[in-house]
Amino acid sequence: MKKFFLIPLFAFLFLTAGATNPPDEGMWLPMFVKDYNYATMKHLGLHLTAEQMWDINNSSLKDAIVELGNDGDHFCTGEIISDQGLLLTNHHCGYASIADHSTTDHDYLKEGFWAATLADELPNQHITATFLVRMEDVTTKVLAGMSDGERDDSKISETIEALESEYSEDGRYTVSVKDFYDGNQYFMFVYEVYKDVRLVGAPPSSIGKFGDETDNWVWPRHTGDFSMFRIYTAPDGSPAEYSEENVPMKPKYSLPISMKGIQPGDFAMVWGIPGSTERYLTSYEINFKLESDNKPFIEFADMVLPVIREEMNARDEVRIMYASDYASWANSWKNRKGELASLTNLHIADKKAEQEKELLHWINASKARKDKYGNPVDSIRQIVEDADVKTFRLLYYANYCMSISKYVDFVLNADGLTPEDGRKAFTNEEKQALMESYQEAMKNADLITEEKIIAAELKLWMTLPVEDQPPFCEVINKKFKGDCAAFAKMIVQKSIFGNADNFQKYLNKPSDKAIDNDPLVGYVSSLYSTLFRGIFPYFGYTNQMEEARRPFMAAMLEMNADHPMYPDANSTMRCTYGTVCDYFPKDGVRYDYYTTVDGILQKEIPGDPEFDVNPKLKQLILDKDFGPYAMKNGQMPVCFLTNNDITGGNSGSPVLNGNGELIGCAFDGNIEALCSDIFFDTDLQRCICVDIRYVLFVIDKFAGAQRFINEMKIIK
Repeated sequence: MKKFFLIPLFAFLFLTAGATNPPDEGMWLPMFVKDYNYATMKHLGLHLTAEQMWDINNSSLKDAIVELGNDGDHFCTGEIISDQGLLLTNHHCGYASIADHSTTDHDYLKEGFWAATLADELPNQHITATFLVRMEDVTTKVLAGMSDGERDDSKISETIEALESEYSEDGRYTVSVKDFYDGNQYFMFVYEVYKDVRLVGAPPSSIGKFGDETDNWVWPRHTGDFSMFRIYTAPDGSPAEYSEENVPMKPKYSLPISMKGIQPGDFAMVWGIPGSTERYLTSYEINFKLESDNKPFIEFADMVLPVIREEMNARDEVRIMYASDYASWANSWKNRKGELASLTNLHIADKKAEQEKELLHWINASKARKDKYGNPVDSIRQIVEDADVKTFRLLYYANYCMSISKYVDFVLNADGLTPEDGRKAFTNEEKQALMESYQEAMKNADLITEEKIIAAELKLWMTLPVEDQPPFCEVINKKFKGDCAAFAKMIVQKSIFGNADNFQKYLNKPSDKAIDNDPLVGYVSSLYSTLFRGIFPYFGYTNQMEEARRPFMAAMLEMNADHPMYPDANSTMRCTYGTVCDYFPKDGVRYDYYTTVDGILQKEIPGDPEFDVNPKLKQLILDKDFGPYAMKNGQMPVCFLTNNDITGGNSGSPVLNGNGELIGCAFDGNIEALCSDIFFDTDLQRCICVDIRYVLFVIDKFAGAQRFINEMKIIK
C-alpha cells in the first residue's frame, strides 16, 4: 500500500464517521439523521421520511421514545405502544418495581403480574417517564467570548444555568444543557417529565430472566425480557404526581407493531437513550482503566456476590429483598469481565496506539495545526503515567463497600442522629421520625446477609499488602485472630443500627460518645477515610484529563471535518441503524440470527432458578399452541440479532423495521464484543433483542391478558 493512503485509512478506522462508516456503527443525535445518515438508511431499507422520525412541530417517531428514570437518574428506555399510554420496556428494567411490589404472599418476581383492570395497575413512587420535546445547538451561547485557551468554567456554568432556567418556562419543562466531544460543543435538551408511571404487566422471572446470570451477555438467548407500564396524566393531559384522579396518557405518537417477522439483511433501527460510551479513549487511558477500575470491580464482585446469592437461594424473603440490587451488581460484574477480556483479546489498546500515530502525523503535517494542538496524545500519556493506580484501586474498593451494604448506606445517609441545639434528648416526634426512617431503610435488609456482605468485604481488604490495609484489618488480626466473619458479626450485632431494639435504646438515650464508639460507624469511618485519601488524586486526574482531552477531540473533529463524527453517548436520545444478521464469534462457529422456544426446553434444568421452565409455558410449547404468533414454518421465535450500536441505557429500546414498526425490544449485547463502549468491532458487535411476536405470545397465550393486545395497533 502506498504511504499516502495511510492517513485516510486510519482516519476511517479512528474516527468511525459519516458515509465511510459501516452502517451499523454510530449513536447519532436524531436532529442530524436527515443530514448525515438518511441516504444510507434508505439504501438499507428505511421507508419513512426524515420528518416522520424527527419533527419538533408535528408528532413523529421520537415522541414514542421514553427515557425511564429513578428519582431523575436515567436507567432504561421504553416505548409507547398504544394510544392509552401503554409502555413496553425490558423485564430487567422493570425488575426493581416488580420486586418492590412483591411479598412472599404475592411474589410477582416468581409468579408474574398482569393487571386485570386499570384500577389494578400498580403505582411506583420514584419512576419517571421523560419525553424529549426538542434539542438545540447552544455552543455559541455557552462559549461566547471565549477562545480555546481562555475558557472560563465558572462563566460556562453560569450560562448553562441561565439557559436551563430560561427555557424551562417556569418549571413546565425540564431543561438540560450537556457538553459533547469533551466540551467542544454544547446542546440543550428540553424535556417533559411524567411522574405517574404504573406497573401493568410482567412475566415471571422464569420467562423474563430465563438464563439469568449464566446467559447474561451470551448468545444464543431465550429470554422474554420485557415488562409493561402505563403513563398516567392529570385529567387535562398534563404531567402530574400520582393521584387516583389521573387518567391514562394520550400520547402524541405510539408505535405500530409488526407481526410480519424478520429475515437476514432486513433493515433495523434502534431509538433510545444510551447511557455512556468512551469511544475516543486513547491507548493510555484504556490500559489505566483496566488496572484501576475494571480489575478492582471484578475482584470485589468475585468476593461479595456469591455470599448474597447463597442467602437469596436459601430464603425467599431474602431473594425478594436483594433481587434488584443483586441483579444490577451481577450484570455489571459480568459486563466488566467481558469488557476486560475483549479489550485484551482484541488488542484494542494496540489498535488505538496505531491510530494515535496517524492523528499526530496529521497534526505535524501543518505548522498551524502543530501550533494550535501541540501533542495532545503526549499530554494524555503524561497524566496517566503520573497517576497512581494503587490509590485508585483503594478508592474504588472503598466506594464499592460503601455502596452495597444497606446498613452502611443508612449510616452514611442518615440525618440528625444526635439531638441539635445542645439538647441531650430527642423529642418524641424526632424519635418517631428517626425510627420510621430506620425502618424504611431496613425493610429490605437481612441481618445474616448483611453480616456476610461485610465479612466478604473484610476478606478482600485482608488480601492487600499490609501498608494498604485500613486500620480495622489490624484489629481483625489481633483481637479476632483473622476471623473476618466474627468481626463482621460484632460490627453488626453490637451496633446501634444493627436492629430496631438497639436503635430504640439509642434514641431513648442518645450521645455523641455512643455514635463515636459504635463499631459499624467505626467501619464506615475507616472506609470513608480510605475514600477521602483517594478522592483528591482522583479529581486531580479527571480535571487534568478534561483539559488534555479537549484539544485532542478538537483535533479529531477538524481532521474529520468532511465526515461527521457521532458523539459519545451521554444519556441523550440517539438513533442507530443496521440490519438483522448472524455472526461468527470464532473459527468454525456460526451463530444464527434468531432462536426459538425449542431452545428453552433444551436448556431446561428443573428446579434450577436460572433454567427452570414454567409449567404452563412448557405445555404451550409441547402443544405448539402459539396462536397467530408463530413463524410461517410453525416455530415460535424468542430472540434475534442485529448489528445495531447500543450500550447500557438502551435496554428496553424499540427495534424498528423500515416502516417504523416495532419488531422487537433491545435488551443485551454479546460477550465477545463487550469492549463496545470503547471500541466498536463491526464483525462481532451484536444487539440481542426479544422478538415482539414472543412478547405478544406471552401476553396473550401464556398470561391471557388480551386487554393489552386489544390496545395495540398490530400490523399482520
